[in-house]
Amino acid sequence: MTLRNKGSRKIVVGNEPYRWVISAASKGHLALIAEHGQEKGRRLQVNIESDINDYWLEFPYVDSLNLKIVTPKEVATMISQAIEQGWNPKEKGPPMVFDWSEEVLAGR
Repeated sequence: MTLRNKGSRKIVVGNEPYRWVISAASKGHLALIAEHGQEKGRRLQVNIESDINDYWLEFPYVDSLNLKIVTPKEVATMISQAIEQGWNPKEKGPPMVFDWSEEVLAGR
C-alpha cells in the first residue's frame, strides 16, 4: 500500500524522493509514516510523543501539554537516521518502527 498523493507531503533526502504523513497514533503520540516516493517498498513508522491532538480538548489548561510539532527538517533527519540504522525503503517487508526522542531515532 502506498501513501496517496493527496494528504501526504514530498521530501528529498540524499537525492531520493520520499512521501510522508503525520497522523495521530494514540493518546499522547503521533506517527510519522514515510516511504520511497517512486518505488514500492518498506514503510518507515516513527512514533513521536506529542499532546498536540489534545490541545482543544484541554484548552485553556495547556501549560502541561507536550505540544511537539514535527517539522520537515526533523522528517529529513528521521529518514536519514532510519537509513543509517538499516531501513531500506526499496526493499519489500513489514514497516520498520522507531521511536523519536530528543532528536534521536531509537529502534524497537
